[in-house]
Amino acid sequence: MNREEAFQLVKEHLKNKNLIKHSLAVEACMRALAKKFNEDVEKWGLAGLLHDIDYEMTEKSPEKHGIEAMTILEDYDIDLDILRAIRAHSGMAACESKMDWAIYSVDPLTGLIVAATLMHPSKKIREVDPDFVKRRYKEKSFARGAKRDVIEEIKNTGLELDELVSISLKAMQDIDKELGL
Repeated sequence: MNREEAFQLVKEHLKNKNLIKHSLAVEACMRALAKKFNEDVEKWGLAGLLHDIDYEMTEKSPEKHGIEAMTILEDYDIDLDILRAIRAHSGMAACESKMDWAIYSVDPLTGLIVAATLMHPSKKIREVDPDFVKRRYKEKSFARGAKRDVIEEIKNTGLELDELVSISLKAMQDIDKELGL
């Protein structure tokens, strides 16, 4: 499966524009992290793009999140590492690889970065810096849905939290138009 086919599939299964933007944000962050780790950028990007493909159909049954994704994706030629990363991000499988840990941590971080951007006086992601995000990160009451304990699992890749924030913010800034930020 190539990127364009994956994006079409995401648009077929996700109607909520914010969920599509979230998928694009995770894709961008995963591609940037793949570059950092000298990994397969396309593979990591596909994992990020497809990770929540079943979100709308499992919203009321979160225990099925990831399971339905496997059903959707089973008829496509998708690398097993990508499928494992998608399962790992939803808790269906244990994280084993750097890609698994990266998607697990990046998923909630993208939401925190969006929330921080919306709190920024300019509301423009290009004007947000890593220190602004980190200050919001430290506020326990800010973006409570962005599970800090999950984000901090990036340590399993050897990457520090500050570097994850910087890489992810830059990746999202690079697609600001697609994100509407």
